[in-house]
Amino acid sequence: MVVVLMGVAGSGKTTVGRLLAAELGWPFYDADDFHSRASVEKMGRGVPLDEADRRPWLEALRELVRGCLERGEDAVLACSALKESYRRLLLAGEGVRLVHLKGDPALIRERLRGRRGHFMPPELLDSQLAALEEPGPRFEVDVTVPAAEVVRTIRARLGL
Repeated sequence: MVVVLMGVAGSGKTTVGRLLAAELGWPFYDADDFHSRASVEKMGRGVPLDEADRRPWLEALRELVRGCLERGEDAVLACSALKESYRRLLLAGEGVRLVHLKGDPALIRERLRGRRGHFMPPELLDSQLAALEEPGPRFEVDVTVPAAEVVRTIRARLGL
């Protein structure tokens, strides 16, 4: 199984993903590590990525997910996956489960302001919220609770 944790920057994808992967003994992948240097620099300047920037990034992530499924490797992937078209690329097989980490924008903005050493500035949150296409009735988890509780919820709902 590949669990894809999606949501806007500051929703806790990396924190929850690392904790979930550690508890399960699964590898953890952060989609941020798959961005090109040019994309990281662009976001660092406060400029949102466009579709041309995202395409090779999403294709690399799709190949990661496919590879995990083909090898029978369980994994956790943290990826914003803001649009339905992006999620369709990532949902590369039956073994992929999407979890939407969702929280109040004011809380997310506060988290982003407190973050250090990350290329994504808080100013880009508005563009992410505008781009977010809600995934509908899929699995959604409220991130206003501590990360350990979010992980417990995910594990219970996915039977892990």
